[in-house]
Amino acid sequence: MLNDFPAPHPIRFQGSRWARRVLGWLGWQVHFDGLPTLQGVAIVYPHTSNWDFIIAMLAKAAMGIEIHFWAKDSLFRIPGFGRCLSHFGGVPVNRHAPGGVVNDMIEQLQQAQSESRLFWLGLSPEGTRSFQPGWRSGFYRLAFQSHMPLAVGTLDYGRRELRLQHFIRLSGNPQNDYVRIEAIVGHAKGFHPQQAAPVRPLPPSDTVKEQS
Repeated sequence: MLNDFPAPHPIRFQGSRWARRVLGWLGWQVHFDGLPTLQGVAIVYPHTSNWDFIIAMLAKAAMGIEIHFWAKDSLFRIPGFGRCLSHFGGVPVNRHAPGGVVNDMIEQLQQAQSESRLFWLGLSPEGTRSFQPGWRSGFYRLAFQSHMPLAVGTLDYGRRELRLQHFIRLSGNPQNDYVRIEAIVGHAKGFHPQQAAPVRPLPPSDTVKEQS
């Protein structure tokens, strides 16, 4: 089963007509049926180009979804640019925070849950647009340890569509969970297909580098 939260979903939004129109001019379509819960973690794959951010922001406006994303805290100190990042949903993160970025974000998600407040965090599982031998562990740890649903989306340049329709609960068994995730995203082609990371956890040697 590829969806633990089948539609219709209760959390709906009024999207932007101009964003849908712009995406249409560019030949893109967005497929989105709402959110199953007020809080959660979303990943979109693959991430291979700077164009991904532009398409994703247009799709975000077209869906009307309020979704946040991580950005280096130093970027928010750039005059004007930091305010723009915040406007589009950027959340500053300090990679050297004592408790770790993931633990800090888990607290923010759980705080939003206790307040019945909408808070979804969107992440690129590869962590970079250049080729990687696998996916970083942050999104998995964040969704599993916070007991939040994981939205699995695709940014497919082959079909020119962004699809955010699959929502799953991670089991804590990465091998099984990655099989389910690959079944959802395996068809998607990035802007630079050769730079798409394989749908699997980073090898142990790279995971050590990631956490250091």
